[in-house]
Amino acid sequence: MELITVSTRAIEGQKPGTSGLRKKTKVFMGAHYLENFVAAIWAGIGGVAGKTLVVGGDGRYFNDRAVQVIIRMAAAEGAAKLIVGQNGLLSTPAASNLIRKRATNGGIILSASHNPGGPDEDFGIKFNMPNGGPAPEEVTNRIFQATKTLSEYRIAEGQDIDLSALGETTFGEMAVEIVDPVTDYAAMMEELFDFEAIGGLLAGGFRIAFDAMHAVTGLYAHEILENRLGAAPGSVLNGTPSPDFGGGHPDPNPIWAKPLVDLVMGPDAPDFAAASDGDGDRNMILGRGVYVTPSDSLAVLAANAPLVPMFREGLSGVARSMPTSGALDVVAKELGIPCFETPTGWKFFGNLLDAGLAQLCGEESAGTSGDHVREKDGLWAVLFWLNILAVSRMSVAEIMSAHWKKHGRNFYTRHDYEGVETEKAEALMESLRARLGTLPGKTHAGLTVAAADEFAYDDPVDGSKATAQGLRVAFEGGSRVVFRLSGTGTVGATLRVYLEAYEPDPAKTDGDPETALAAVIAAAEEIAGIKAHTGREGPDVRT
Repeated sequence: MELITVSTRAIEGQKPGTSGLRKKTKVFMGAHYLENFVAAIWAGIGGVAGKTLVVGGDGRYFNDRAVQVIIRMAAAEGAAKLIVGQNGLLSTPAASNLIRKRATNGGIILSASHNPGGPDEDFGIKFNMPNGGPAPEEVTNRIFQATKTLSEYRIAEGQDIDLSALGETTFGEMAVEIVDPVTDYAAMMEELFDFEAIGGLLAGGFRIAFDAMHAVTGLYAHEILENRLGAAPGSVLNGTPSPDFGGGHPDPNPIWAKPLVDLVMGPDAPDFAAASDGDGDRNMILGRGVYVTPSDSLAVLAANAPLVPMFREGLSGVARSMPTSGALDVVAKELGIPCFETPTGWKFFGNLLDAGLAQLCGEESAGTSGDHVREKDGLWAVLFWLNILAVSRMSVAEIMSAHWKKHGRNFYTRHDYEGVETEKAEALMESLRARLGTLPGKTHAGLTVAAADEFAYDDPVDGSKATAQGLRVAFEGGSRVVFRLSGTGTVGATLRVYLEAYEPDPAKTDGDPETALAAVIAAAEEIAGIKAHTGREGPDVRT
């Protein structure tokens, strides 16, 4: 092994967002780009000398080469050990579990989550802390500052590590342990859920379909759902990970997982269906003839938590991101437990989970998880649902109907305007921000504005403050609309518009959300002038 010091210069635009740094794959493949950012991570975390890290990713294009670069750079800086998923693969929740179980100094996860993969698509990298969760702003800010001043980085030259060979080897003085990406995660799931009950449900003819979307969760789903729980062979669809996710978009929603939605709405529908995303941290839940919104799913899990071994004693508290519907709040009030409202981004849940203030968290963007890891966990949510179905012996439709009759229904939808020119998207937000104080009392599409503000968050654990977290407009009667610019895309800006209306009357909880929210949708357009600012006649994606 030969150590090399490479001269470089700062590269603009390497600012990590809520989920690390995401750019087009070819950008990461450019000269020094990945190496610069990895060197900045080392600087941001105080170096890696003597430290142990977990490394893995979702298997998208360039994942394997990036792992080899990280190995070489860690060795050059004196890291003690890297724990790497076989073939460079680790789902995000599995990586979080490994970080926690092995008590490492953190880990690097290579993923752009639900974004498409391939040489012309997206790539991403982020650092997770020793608690298994995404780096907080304090750390990502240090990483970003380091990207601005880099003049060199150190890297070791040598033969590639065989990422397919399980076991421990060395790269120079550094140990490299290649581990099966599924084993520890699957063992944890067996501890958290009643596999005997779920297996009994499946043995009784209950049919499921899980769409892994050609992504990393296929490895986990084949082992857990088919091998350990006994789901019929073929229950896992698109279960072989592909560098370009089969040419698809690995986002588990009714648009990108339409074949699965068509299946459950068709004549030969399975009893239960679900999907997960590129790195395995998101989920979509469906039943025969039923699509469950992520917000409703979170509320149902909270209401039925004592049915699973993990939460047999009940929940100490719950948390949701601000744009997520208030369905969870209704359940929390019924249970007499706190419900925390945080900014978008899983890192904001970390302090609540570490402090024991919350045990179940979720986001409207299809992320749900508990206090077993510090990341979203798609397959965990699927097993949670299966456990509830096994114990209750109710269908998904029956569970939703009973839930709405007891708690009312938060009609909810999200409209995404993707790839909007950044200047136009920011102009819309600036215009609306400047008019927030003038909105209360005005009527739009028959709805009167009760309040309007920009969400800010004071962390109850460490006192940190997060500002500029979304523009909120609340109407009399409980409806609301939220406007945000998403940081998960790689080109232009994605304008997300979240629309919600609460219906407490059990007799009025059926129906299509887009129809129930027609007035809120019209009011959002009148207030923000989306068409005028973006030139779009309508959203690209409705979820």
